[in-house]
Amino acid sequence: MSTTVRSVTANEVPAIAVSLAKAFHDDPVFAALFGGPVPQRRATRFFEIMAALQLRHQHVYRTEGSEAAAIWTPPDAWKTPVAAIVRNAPGLMWVLGRRVFASLSILTTLERHHPAEPHYYLEFLGTAPEHQGRGLGGQLLTPMMQRCDDEGVGAYLESSKESNLAFYRRYGFEVTEVITHRAGVQQWLMWREPH
Repeated sequence: MSTTVRSVTANEVPAIAVSLAKAFHDDPVFAALFGGPVPQRRATRFFEIMAALQLRHQHVYRTEGSEAAAIWTPPDAWKTPVAAIVRNAPGLMWVLGRRVFASLSILTTLERHHPAEPHYYLEFLGTAPEHQGRGLGGQLLTPMMQRCDDEGVGAYLESSKESNLAFYRRYGFEVTEVITHRAGVQQWLMWREPH
């Protein structure tokens, strides 16, 4: 089944946030960030903030019906500016609550392991569970993989589930490192060389 991949506009952020929140409902690292199962409303707000932060780069994409979405950052722009963090602090505090400092520990670990070479960073990719198995994730990945190849730039992601590794390998990603967070959950760091 084929669908159209579109850039997300500000008024489409709420729809993709709902799909991403559903997609990450059983994500182990997401659960560690939030200290357990996350209420849909808080998870949706988290993805609204994350998507809105990256809209300025124009690399937030959705399927035609917003069933699936991908949030990317371009080379040398993966670090969120301090001013943007401060501006969104109230929303993030509401979302994370008492877990904000534990969450910072996970994010700091990821930052320490982030590659230095220029790359497109896949921050989040998810499909609402009721739409999974239709190839929507792959349709979101393909245009960016082509862009990476055209520009001769690598791509990077952190997978929270070992079961997703085979999917990403089909698009040329390989595991470069496995890290274990203090919370005991693992992440597989994956890199893709341009072809």
